[in-house]
Amino acid sequence: MTLRLNIVLAVLVVLSAVWLVRSSYESRRLFVELEKAKAQAHELQVDHERLEVERRSQSATLRVEKLAREKLRMAPRTDSEGATRTVDEAGAPVGVQGHVPAASEVQP
Repeated sequence: MTLRLNIVLAVLVVLSAVWLVRSSYESRRLFVELEKAKAQAHELQVDHERLEVERRSQSATLRVEKLAREKLRMAPRTDSEGATRTVDEAGAPVGVQGHVPAASEVQP
């Protein structure tokens, strides 16, 4: 009877040891997976912040361009146009397109 009890207890100890090793391994595997997920989350957060800054800078530029076009009636300069563009009070161009007036031609 004691031999049987010893065998049963030995089997239980071996099973307990196997379960302990397996749970330790699983715990380590889950910890590594958690650390990888944290690192990925950090990378995504950095990318998100970078993209937000980029979006804000682009939207500010687009907003300035839109206001310049609509309220100030400005247009992007092309190579055929001069550096200065004279307009009358209604906003219509005055003078020859592409002509850069000399300092003596500019009226104060």
